[in-house]
Amino acid sequence: MDIRVREVVRGSKPGCGYVRYTRGGFRPLGEDHLLAEPDVLEPTTLQGKAIEGLRRLVIGARIPTEREIHERVNVLKGLAVFASDNISSSAYATEEIMRVLVLAGSGLLALTMPITIAIVIVLAIVVASYQQTIYAYPNGGGSYIVASDNLGSMPGLVAAGALLTDYILTVSVSIAAGVAALTSIFPDLFDYRVLAGVAFVILLCIGNLRGIRESATIFAAPTYVYLFAIFGLLGYGLFLFMTGNLPVYQAPPEWRQETGVEALGILLLLRAFASGSVALTGVEAVSNGVPAFKPPESRGARTVLVLMGSFFGSIFLGMSFLSGKLGILPDPTEQETVVSQLTRTLVGDGTPYHYLVQISTALLLVLAANTAFADFPRLSSILARDGFMPHQFAHRGDRLAFNFGIVVLAIVAAILIVAFQGSVTNLIPLYTVGVFVAFTLSQVGMVKHWWKLRMKDAGWKWRAAFNGLGAIATGIVAVVVGVAKFALGAWIVLLIIPLFIALMRAIRRHYDYVDSVTTAPSWLPRQIKKIIIVPVAKLDTVSERTIAFAQSLAQPGDELVAVHVSLDVDKSSLVERWTDRESDIRLLCIESPYRALTRPLLAYIDRVRQGAPDAMITVVLPEFVPNRWYEHLLHNQSALPLKAALLFRPNTVVCSVPYWPERQTA
Repeated sequence: MDIRVREVVRGSKPGCGYVRYTRGGFRPLGEDHLLAEPDVLEPTTLQGKAIEGLRRLVIGARIPTEREIHERVNVLKGLAVFASDNISSSAYATEEIMRVLVLAGSGLLALTMPITIAIVIVLAIVVASYQQTIYAYPNGGGSYIVASDNLGSMPGLVAAGALLTDYILTVSVSIAAGVAALTSIFPDLFDYRVLAGVAFVILLCIGNLRGIRESATIFAAPTYVYLFAIFGLLGYGLFLFMTGNLPVYQAPPEWRQETGVEALGILLLLRAFASGSVALTGVEAVSNGVPAFKPPESRGARTVLVLMGSFFGSIFLGMSFLSGKLGILPDPTEQETVVSQLTRTLVGDGTPYHYLVQISTALLLVLAANTAFADFPRLSSILARDGFMPHQFAHRGDRLAFNFGIVVLAIVAAILIVAFQGSVTNLIPLYTVGVFVAFTLSQVGMVKHWWKLRMKDAGWKWRAAFNGLGAIATGIVAVVVGVAKFALGAWIVLLIIPLFIALMRAIRRHYDYVDSVTTAPSWLPRQIKKIIIVPVAKLDTVSERTIAFAQSLAQPGDELVAVHVSLDVDKSSLVERWTDRESDIRLLCIESPYRALTRPLLAYIDRVRQGAPDAMITVVLPEFVPNRWYEHLLHNQSALPLKAALLFRPNTVVCSVPYWPERQTA
């Protein structure tokens, strides 16, 4: 079929011109092989152009698939995208430990440092273990892939459900913590923290719809500003400590009245450890996002993993050490963070450096959610590829981003922020449970992976030992976090994960069923009998073209009937005109005394289908299309509700024959 378009090109002088043939936006790549060029995507209507202009402004220009390799990130940008979640946890991990310990009295805040050291040791084990995971899975080795490959489908789904839950909570907690950092220096913003949190979610959603490389470019600067500001603060604080010049910290008296409301016990210590373990979130993101790095992908991912662990561990230890030496108390009203108190104590309240630390902390905490926006859609696309998530999650948009997953994540995270009123303390109990379940399954899967390669890899024993140690450490933490936070809200997550698994299995069963019923067996007939029905309101050019088209569809043995639903008792004029046509197509008139159009016609189609269950009912609808959008208001558009009603009828095909009054060529 020739798709060439004839264009007359006029020259600059009278009489000069030539005829040019183009393929209207398609470039031939070979016989029966065309490439759709950008021109075919350009809208032709005024409103379409306006929408396209807005889309370009918000999302950006389309990126062809062949440029996918250019959209990947290097180490500097990869650190901003995949490590911001983990690094940003240092801004509130110390505070969350202190908030639990202070319940038994301010004197127990001395335990903050030992708990911090224990968490950093676990982090080091996890980072070392995931180095092995990236080495073994250079094309991306998230917990779902590792567990599925080595432990089976069900452990893989458990890991996937845990990670999906954790990614959603990452967005909610990070943004809530970022808003909390802002309210520490702008107290008037506290009453609008929920609105601010939702606004940040929308901002991140739009940024990620622009693609991973551009979102990394946009969000990289705050990450490095935070690192500069916080290391400068901690370095200055350690200098004051070593010279014996640490300033005096004084908490408001009413804060001290809030302490000592619980007795010290093992459960309280476990809760403090569990709250601080939130710091380990985000480690998984690097191994899950290996394909997003520039080649060699695994080297870039492993470098980012080491830098992430080093930066976070240093900040976490420094923050807990200085907070303990100053005797800082967490604000029970959550209006001022521990980081803000530490900063104003060391450099002064309202100083430029105080604002620098708080604003950079707030921005990084908000942008830490970007890690989840990078990994949640990627994991969802893998699950969709395997049939455990709707196929929409696997589709990449104009900017090579998984748009559907990004939008779904934004909506769910915004709902959580509203439901929990933007409170970090209320959201934290739901956090980290899922990620440690995924950690453990991933590490157990890696142990089995090395065991399977024991005859091929000489270093399999020490590699398996590393991952085995990681499995033990993360497994213990998972149990501790689950027990310590169960009554505080972790039971919700422990309930949501099985629901996620049940939902994913149900989706897979549906797709398996669809595959089984749509696989064409050899006994299907090559030609299907059709009963063609043409609804006719009146005889005019529109209906005549529709009837002619319906006749072209009919094959020997098919039935063709025109149906007129009469809303008026006097229908003789249509019958007479139909007879004058001398057509061999019969006209069936249906009286509708209650002036209903759609229901009688649908009932007739249903009766025809019941009488011929093996036939394909083909409804050919005449449709008048006005030239201007506002002229649609002047027509009843009866074909639209009819098409919608017929959509779910079995063995029913609906075909519209549009008619444009000023554009017809036949």
